[in-house]
Amino acid sequence: MELDLLTAVTVFVLGVLVGFEVISKVPATLHTPLMSGANSIHGIVVIGAMLITATADGFLGYLLAFLAVAFGFANVVGGYVVTDRMLHMFKARPAAKEGSAS
Repeated sequence: MELDLLTAVTVFVLGVLVGFEVISKVPATLHTPLMSGANSIHGIVVIGAMLITATADGFLGYLLAFLAVAFGFANVVGGYVVTDRMLHMFKARPAAKEGSAS
């Protein structure tokens, strides 16, 4: 299956527009959980990048494949970091000891 460049660019631009519209409609309170979950699901990007790497040839192909894998892993790790920070926000804080100075 071969996509010509115009079809690939069209799909990419439409994906960006749809993604922007969907994310802009999400209330602010749900933005962080949805984005962190979506980032962790983007592990499929890493799999796609590794498949592209297997078929790459030439310096430019290897460079683009390396960048795709690196950015994919950064996105996945970032999703987990955001999720971890968000979960720490919901932990109960220890109660202050009675008789303390402040």
